[in-house]
Amino acid sequence: MAADAVMPVSVVLERRAAESLWTDYVWRPVGVLTAAGNDERGRLLAEGEGWTHYHGGTLDIELFRGEAEGYLTNLSHVPPKVYVVLRRNEDLEEADEGVLEFEPFLVTVCPYEAMGYSEGSEVVEGVPMPPEIVVWLRDFVARHYVETPFVKRKNKRHRDDYGGKAPHIARERGIS
Repeated sequence: MAADAVMPVSVVLERRAAESLWTDYVWRPVGVLTAAGNDERGRLLAEGEGWTHYHGGTLDIELFRGEAEGYLTNLSHVPPKVYVVLRRNEDLEEADEGVLEFEPFLVTVCPYEAMGYSEGSEVVEGVPMPPEIVVWLRDFVARHYVETPFVKRKNKRHRDDYGGKAPHIARERGIS
């Protein structure tokens, strides 16, 4: 299905030294940049004591009319988030230096879609939504969100051949 609106974003990943016996580093997304370029994936952006930021890649945020309710829910949060789904790089060798251990697989602004990925082995994190994306998303929701009214369904009375007093099995056995 083709998206109704698309915006490319660059994902910024952080590698932080872990305080763990089982792993050396923890990977997580820390931001998205709307001035997405075709920068080389894995390019060093900044570093400090115990942490390093890398360009994780450029992906598209895709908007669909049918998910407008999820976008509205996200906009009601303070602050709204862009959800980034990371997957472990299966091609990674122990000796590969400069290769990202985790890579962005998906960016979305629908919290329901992100929640679906949180049950697997992927890393799902929400990062603050840049103001340009907030404006773009509000405009999309204003144009495409249609509120569906709640309709309570009416219960139907149960009727059976015996007047509805005793269960069918009980009547057959003469227990009623």
